[in-house]
Amino acid sequence: MLRIAQVLKSNGTQGEVLMSLLDIVPEDIDLQEPVFIEFDGLPVPFYFESFTPRGTRRVLARLTGVHSLKDADELAGRAVFADYFEQEEEEDLCGWQVLDQNGRPAGTVVTHEDIPGNPCLWLRKPDGEEVLVPFHEELVLALEEKTGTLTLSIPEGLL
Repeated sequence: MLRIAQVLKSNGTQGEVLMSLLDIVPEDIDLQEPVFIEFDGLPVPFYFESFTPRGTRRVLARLTGVHSLKDADELAGRAVFADYFEQEEEEDLCGWQVLDQNGRPAGTVVTHEDIPGNPCLWLRKPDGEEVLVPFHEELVLALEEKTGTLTLSIPEGLL
C-alpha cells in the first residue's frame, strides 16, 4: 500500500476531516476504492462519503463510519494509505513487449518496481540486460492489449 495522505484535523461537528495529500493530486484518487488507516497496527478500510478538494494538496473529506467530532478527532494525525491503482496494471504487463517512441524494441516487461510517486518497470532488453524505466501515465504512447505491446516514451540514455 502507498501512503497518500495525512489527516491534519477534524473539521466541523459532522465527522469531516482535513487531509494533506502526499505525492498525489485529488484527481488521482479513485473515490470508489477504499483508503486505509492503521489502528493497532492493522489497516482499517474506509470509503469516501464526501470528497472536496481544497487547493492542490488538501482535501476536506467524510469517511464511512466517521460521523461525529469525536470520531474525526480520533483520525487526526494518522496516515492514510491506498492500494496503488496502477500496481495491478503493472503486474498484468509482465511478459509484454515494450517499444520505444521510435517503434524499436526496447525489451520485455519482467516486473514492476512500486516506488511511491515513481512507478517503474524492469525490462529485459534484447541483449538480456535488465534495465529500470519510468512508467508514468504521461510516458505511455500506446497500449495494445491484443498484441501485448506497450509503446513508451523512454528518456534518452536509459537504454
